Amino acid sequence: MRIYKNIFEQIISPENLFSAWDVFKQDKRNRPDVLQFEWRLEENIFQLHRDLKEKFYKHGPYAGFYITDPKQRHIHKATVRDRILHHAVFSVVNPIFEPTFIPTSFSCRVGYGTHKGVEALKNITRKVSQNNTNRCFVLKCDVRKFFDSVNHEILLSIIKKRIKDNDAVWLLESIVRSYESTPGKGIPIGNLTSQLFANVYMNELDQFVKHRLKVKHYVRYTDDFALVSENREELKNLLIPISEFLENELALKLHPNKSILRSICQGADFLGYVIFPKHRIIRTKTKHRMFRKLEKRMEEYKAGDITKLNFEQSINSYLGVLSHANAHRLQEELLNRFWVS
Repeated sequence: MRIYKNIFEQIISPENLFSAWDVFKQDKRNRPDVLQFEWRLEENIFQLHRDLKEKFYKHGPYAGFYITDPKQRHIHKATVRDRILHHAVFSVVNPIFEPTFIPTSFSCRVGYGTHKGVEALKNITRKVSQNNTNRCFVLKCDVRKFFDSVNHEILLSIIKKRIKDNDAVWLLESIVRSYESTPGKGIPIGNLTSQLFANVYMNELDQFVKHRLKVKHYVRYTDDFALVSENREELKNLLIPISEFLENELALKLHPNKSILRSICQGADFLGYVIFPKHRIIRTKTKHRMFRKLEKRMEEYKAGDITKLNFEQSINSYLGVLSHANAHRLQEELLNRFWVS
């Protein structure tokens, strides 16, 4: 296992901080807090560099708000200064852990993503079923309150296995401990670093499933994961060791109502889609959420709060989602209801 000992200076260098700003500012230039930071950009970046170098840096507070996607989530937004640092940290630390991730981990990785994850599961079921001629079963699970349950001590112990730079560990620890859902637990939905920490944390499960349990067919996206086999009992028997590993090693629990074992003929519900042997459809909840959001965007357009271009971009975004499923009628319904000529 490769060890990294001298990365702190690379993270906090003015060059890396300015590069982090360039990435961060995309699509955010007109937001008041971003404009305020940019007004004295060089002064702010160099002050951040000095604070980090002299160990005066302290992570700022979060602004909380709720979104419904489809269930209600509590998002925590850091200050512009802290989010720039998150990008700087990510640019250096993510490449350290990226090579350790399995090929079927699809969350928050360049060239991966939701649709690649769904396509991977589809291809696996086709392979296991020998092109839909044999039996094939899918065990779909997710972790209960994952982001709120990540244990700080466990996360930091995993990070410290590879990073032996005390200054870098100090910085990473300050970010990890900047937020708590309960004492010593939780990473905020909304931080770029939280996406990295989630992958580092759940990679422990990936390695256990692939190398200790020897599961051949396994796909994960954040805390949602699926196992595929031609043997129903084999999948059923894997639930206990997986549950025990999550509880004993990662202080996590499987969601009691979301461990679902089904034949692929019944449909595998994964990442907003339901996969069948010869087709794929949009999950009903995903459809309802989509139309609900577009109705809201239409109200905003009619009120003059967003432009026609903004509204059309929203429509095209959802048409993109539908393009990954057998959803011709749904596409027509969406265009008939919302397209503005």
